Amino acid sequence: MFTKYVAAGLAGSALFATVAFAQTPPTTSDSAKMAPAASSSASSSSFQGNWRTSKVVGLNVYNDSNESVGSISDLLTDKGGNIKAAVISVGGVLGVGAQLVAIPFDKIKFVNEPVAYTGTAGTKPASSTTTTGAATGTASAPATKPNPWYPDHAVYNTTKDELKAMPEFKYSE
Repeated sequence: MFTKYVAAGLAGSALFATVAFAQTPPTTSDSAKMAPAASSSASSSSFQGNWRTSKVVGLNVYNDSNESVGSISDLLTDKGGNIKAAVISVGGVLGVGAQLVAIPFDKIKFVNEPVAYTGTAGTKPASSTTTTGAATGTASAPATKPNPWYPDHAVYNTTKDELKAMPEFKYSE
């Protein structure tokens, strides 16, 4: 029985090897034909500083008092691809019972730095004063480098109640 498994394994390995050897590497003239022409408009450095919309959707939205008022659920564009509005999800628990509100995109401010917590009830502390061992002093949160492909959060100066009072956004068919 063991020899059947060994024979099947060797036969399978031989099949994989023949597929690998059947492929011929391209010659320099073939690769020159297949390589796309490098254009200055599509170089990776020309996109530096742009944001990925897949990362903007889902960003938390805060007001000027650093209170969470919702999160970006969707981005609405015109036919030319320009972003016109952000759909913000307000309220609810894990998306259940949440209301969608469309806000003009130019009214939202994006921030690269993390939210500064004030230490009031219901917020996270900015640093820890707990130490272990013989070390003394305060330990601060490590400085994080902003990500160049998306902002940390969005700011829209309103309260959660004011957003809930706005007309609900519905996707029409």
